[in-house]
Amino acid sequence: MDENIGKLLQLYEEYKDMGLELHMERGKPCKEQLNISMPMMDVLNSSADLNCADGIDCRNYGVLGGIEECKKLIGDMIEVPAENVIIFGNSSLAVMYGCISRAMTHGVLGSTPWAKLDKIKWLCPVPGYDRHFSITEHFGIEMINVPMDSRGPDMDMVEELAKDDAVKGIWCVPKYSNPDGTTYSKAVVDRFAHLKPAAKDFRIYWDNAYSVHHLYDDKQDYLPEILAECEKAGNPDIVYKFTSTSKISFPGSGVAAIAASKSNLAEIKAQMAIETIGYDKVNQLRHVRFFKDLAGITEHMRRHADILRPKFELVDSIFKKELSGIAEWNAPHGGYFVLLKVKGCAKEVVERCRAAGVVLTKAGATYPYGKDPYNSDIRIAPSYPTLKELETAMKILCTVVKLETALHGQKTE
Repeated sequence: MDENIGKLLQLYEEYKDMGLELHMERGKPCKEQLNISMPMMDVLNSSADLNCADGIDCRNYGVLGGIEECKKLIGDMIEVPAENVIIFGNSSLAVMYGCISRAMTHGVLGSTPWAKLDKIKWLCPVPGYDRHFSITEHFGIEMINVPMDSRGPDMDMVEELAKDDAVKGIWCVPKYSNPDGTTYSKAVVDRFAHLKPAAKDFRIYWDNAYSVHHLYDDKQDYLPEILAECEKAGNPDIVYKFTSTSKISFPGSGVAAIAASKSNLAEIKAQMAIETIGYDKVNQLRHVRFFKDLAGITEHMRRHADILRPKFELVDSIFKKELSGIAEWNAPHGGYFVLLKVKGCAKEVVERCRAAGVVLTKAGATYPYGKDPYNSDIRIAPSYPTLKELETAMKILCTVVKLETALHGQKTE
């Protein structure tokens, strides 16, 4: 056995004997992050506090699209007018699911319901968000990989594939993308705004989940506002923009929203009126009273960044020390993930890490159907562990990457 491999195996066995259980498979805020939102629980103290600006008692029925002050707060956060916003429940993923479900059963602005068509296809920038892919796979929609680079999706490929009228949409995480931290360039956003797909019911699913999730005040990525760009391009109906406060306040008790053109919103509200009498207005009011305005959200996110930044910097410093020349990774300016690219052994690395008590996102998850054609991508979620736990987890990961890279090299020689 190669001496270096032998030493790595010995070190790995020592790590296994530690009996660790470190979970890093999802981008979960840690307890310290959740704690900074706890004062939100005390902002509504009496029945007199529960009327919104329109004088409506938020404990009761009504206000289908959300209370006005919450629409303004969320609209300011994502740079759109309140009139273009609908407030939902706690999950933007549920809103996306609902949009596709509605398109399947009732079509989009008068187009044929997708369930009545022979074939539906969807564009999936890769690497991408596994839960997006799970939704389209659930509905039996054929997913097509579109490569990402440092500017965003390959727009030549997007424009060419969109000439097929069976292609009905594309998933996008345009800012601090999950998992590679990319922010789409101005040129990419402009090409999306001017996109002319063959299908009139094609929609860009613009999941701007990390719009205010900066790690640094002086290194914030810029993203043009997509609704305004589409409006200027004479293409106002082509995009649905999604957001939530899941990683701002509480992941299980936040506020989710969609922003879109007036035509799109009217269609969505028509179904909402059948589905619900209104979402949780007390929670909407709670968020407004706590944050007050965009400045309040900005300051709150600085507190999140102060907790997250050392974790991202720790990952980067350990990778630089241990994996330079062996693997590649990104150092994002915001968001929740680091993407580690190894040489053809991602599945083996993830499985061996799990055996040592470090649970990472399943290898392949960053591609549709869980199939990474290069077996290279490993999504790192640094947010949940403590710094000490994270340091241990990264040292184990680096040991395993070096071990599996060496073993993979032997197999391919």
